Amino acid sequence: MSNTKDIPFSPPWQISDLEQPDQPKATELDARPAVARFSQMPIVIAEDDPVSRTLMSSLMEKWGFKAVITQDGHEAMAALRTERGPTLAILDWMMPGMDGLEVCRRVRERKKMVYVIMLTSLGAKESIVEGLHAGADDYVIKPFDKNELLARIQVGLRILELHSTLAARVKELEKAAGEIDDLKLRFPL
Repeated sequence: MSNTKDIPFSPPWQISDLEQPDQPKATELDARPAVARFSQMPIVIAEDDPVSRTLMSSLMEKWGFKAVITQDGHEAMAALRTERGPTLAILDWMMPGMDGLEVCRRVRERKKMVYVIMLTSLGAKESIVEGLHAGADDYVIKPFDKNELLARIQVGLRILELHSTLAARVKELEKAAGEIDDLKLRFPL
């Protein structure tokens, strides 16, 4: 029989990367590129469970994002109304008062550019379809992997950036079309 006392063992929760503390582990995504580009874009989080809310707040702080933490749908709507420009929202589906689906529907009615990630324990296909049909752009099932959440946040931020760029180009084209119309009036063809 072999002697197992000589075999070093460290549980996974005690292993740390002492050599490179600022570098993400190989299995983790690096939030720094996204934070560098989107640090001022708010992420509104609506979560009624205090433990989940604290976890989400800690993750956003760790990743360097500007987070607005709310505890129900009414607070989330108020936060989304006050934010200017594009916003990313992570909404819990089941909350007292106004649930995440209702927040999502109201955001879509207002036609404001918000990338909505629905966060819920409801993992049935019907629930996913219902959430997306209500206007969610993405759907994460609890319990979630933090790297998956970060990846989905990064996707949402890229889409918001593309939307902003496209909207700016449309304004430029509209301005140019107006100038062309003015020139046509000055110089009849």
